[in-house]
Amino acid sequence: MASKAEVVAAAPKESVERFQRDLAAVRTEVGRVIVGHQGIVDGVLTCLLAGGHALLEGVPGLGKTMLVRTLGRALDLQFSRVQFTPDLMPSDILGTQMIAEDEKGGKRFEFQRGPIFANLVLADEINRATPKTQSALLEAMQEQSVTIARKTYALDQPFFVLATQNPLEMEGTYPLPEAQLDRFFFKLQVPFPKREDLHAILDRTTGNTDAEVKPVLDRARILELRALTREVPVARSVQDYAIRLVLATHPGEEGATPSVKRYVRFGASPRGAQAILLAAKIRAVMDGRFSASADDVKASAPPALRHRMILNFEGEAEGVRPDAVLEEILGAIKPGA
Repeated sequence: MASKAEVVAAAPKESVERFQRDLAAVRTEVGRVIVGHQGIVDGVLTCLLAGGHALLEGVPGLGKTMLVRTLGRALDLQFSRVQFTPDLMPSDILGTQMIAEDEKGGKRFEFQRGPIFANLVLADEINRATPKTQSALLEAMQEQSVTIARKTYALDQPFFVLATQNPLEMEGTYPLPEAQLDRFFFKLQVPFPKREDLHAILDRTTGNTDAEVKPVLDRARILELRALTREVPVARSVQDYAIRLVLATHPGEEGATPSVKRYVRFGASPRGAQAILLAAKIRAVMDGRFSASADDVKASAPPALRHRMILNFEGEAEGVRPDAVLEEILGAIKPGA
C-alpha cells in the first residue's frame, strides 16, 4: 500500500501528464490546418493558460488570423472577431446603449453587448485603428470587465484577447499605446514559412478538401489548467533571476548593459516579471516537470519583454531591435549570480 507521501508526490505527476495530453490534443487539432509555427502555437497557449493576452506580429498572409480561428475551433469557447479599421469606434467593440420599446410602448435604454463579450476575441490588424479605439480594450484586458454609462459588466471566464498587427513600417498603421502594449502577456513574431512548410501549405490549400477541427478542451478544463500552472513551485533563486532580467532593461539600474543605457528610454514594468515567471511555470509543465527552472525563465524572457521596452530617439533612429538588446541582457545576466 502506497504511503501518504507517495500519494502526494504522485498527484502532481498525474496532473502534469494529463496537462500534456490535453495540450497535445490541441496541438494536433491546430496542426490539421496550421503548418509549422509550433513555437507560435505554444506561445499562444501559454498566454491563454496564464490568463493573459497575445499579440502576433507579422506581414500579411502568414496565417495569423487562421491560427486564431483554428484555435477557437479546437477550444470549445465563444469566439468573436473584430476587424480593426481607421473608422472603427470604441462602441463597435464594447457595445452601446440603445433605445428599446417595451410591450406597453414605453421607452428605455438597453445595453447592446459588443463583440468583446466572448471568451476568445480576435482583434485583427489592431494597429490599423486609431489609438482612441485601441484604448477601448484597456479595461477589458486588465480588469476583465467593461464599463458603459457608469455600469460595469463582468466578462465571462476565460477571457482571452489575441491581437494581430502588421509591422509598423507598413502604410496605414498606428503604434499601440504603451499602456496597451504592457497588457499583452507575450508579443510573438510570426516568421515567414520555410520551403518545406510552403509545400505543405500549398498541398493543403490548393486541393478540394478542408481539414475538420474538433473541440478538445472546454471552459472548465481550461480554468483547471490555469489553476494547475499557478501551483508550480519556483525556487527563490529562479525568481530572483527573472527580477534581475527585468531590472536590467532599465537604463538607470546597476545591471543595465551598454545597449540598454544607450538605446532604451524606459524598461519593462513589473508585469514583465509576472509574465516571465508565469510563462516559466507553464513551460515547465509543458515539458513534463512540476518545477520551473532558470532555463524556463531565460526562454520566456524575449516574448515577455520585447514589447515592454521603450526605445529612445537614438534607438528608434538607428533601427535597433529590442530582441538584440534582450540578447545582450541574457548574455550578461547569469542565473544565480
